[in-house]
Amino acid sequence: MAIDFNASNGATLGVEWELQLVDVESRHLRQDAREVLAALPSLSEGVVNPKVRHELMESTVEIVTDICHTVGEAKGDLAGTLASLRAAAAERDIALACTGTHPISDWRDAVMAPMARYAQLIEQMQWLARRIQTFGVHVHVGVSDGAKAIPIVNALSAYLPHFLALTASSPFWSGSDTGLASCRAVVFGQLPTAGPPHSLDDWEAFEDYMDTLMRAGTIRSIKEVWWDIRPHPDFGTIEIRMFDGIPTMRELGMAAALCQSLVTLFDQQLDRGYTLPRPASWVVRDNKWRATRYGLDAIVITDDTGNTAPLRDDLYELIRELEPVADRLGCAEELKVAGEVLEHGAPYERQRAIRAGGGTLEDIVDAAITELAEDRFVTLGEVAHAGT
Repeated sequence: MAIDFNASNGATLGVEWELQLVDVESRHLRQDAREVLAALPSLSEGVVNPKVRHELMESTVEIVTDICHTVGEAKGDLAGTLASLRAAAAERDIALACTGTHPISDWRDAVMAPMARYAQLIEQMQWLARRIQTFGVHVHVGVSDGAKAIPIVNALSAYLPHFLALTASSPFWSGSDTGLASCRAVVFGQLPTAGPPHSLDDWEAFEDYMDTLMRAGTIRSIKEVWWDIRPHPDFGTIEIRMFDGIPTMRELGMAAALCQSLVTLFDQQLDRGYTLPRPASWVVRDNKWRATRYGLDAIVITDDTGNTAPLRDDLYELIRELEPVADRLGCAEELKVAGEVLEHGAPYERQRAIRAGGGTLEDIVDAAITELAEDRFVTLGEVAHAGT
């Protein structure tokens, strides 16, 4: 089966940001996406390329960018849509937040969005799909030639723990601490076509594999392959889907800068005739689990022989390596935010600090609302319980 790759003009960017609708009184999720979207007809699904969209559950609204060329442009695009969405939500006593899971809401209270493809997914996957009340960020980076797509996906798979640990924001599930940095990675990863990308030789092997899955009835289209990193032939991009829900615009810019810089680096190395690294599948799976469990404190495997290193050290080294690329792309300042996360704590660490200091799960929700609204990290002393 031939799959055409609509090559992009350079390392373009597209970002998809899944946001929570939170009741301002109870702090629980509100299942009111349909009502909120109806208040934004010029941005929602009545237009050709909607910038505000339904997701699987009515507790979620996704905002998306147009095709952008810089991280700053993508952030500006999202900021404009976010402002309109926030106004429509506030009129209905709804606040916005973004973490990989909601700390206190129960997935069994979720309402599915009114779309046929979601109904089909629920029918096919049953409990696996019904519990996906999770939130993430997807970053698309343009690639100039489809022949580069699979080598770049293979090389990027080594960075699944880096992507996840910097943004892990889902230690809590239905009111309990799971002991994981990201339980979203587990909840979503249980879908049969989710998880780390398959290691393939080239684009022809990708076409053959997709054809096999469709012939077997595993999928109806390649859009049902929800790998953590996947080629997106229609957009001519590599789509990085590993990120948990990201609480602040600053951290979202960091994630976009990391993706654009890495894809650009690998694209340029291919142009120079280099062979990109291709980690063993067992290493990719193991490292994803380590970041899922331990976040930034993970000790990751660095080669096929089992050598290891602290993920924090590896991240510092990666940031330094990407600085020249980020500088040329105009996203050096956004990339530097990774250093701030390493110093001040990833989202899951900030949430647990509030809990360890005597805060409630409602305080954690309040902190997430504030982080998104004010685009900054919230400290323990700022949450509602402080001083009581």
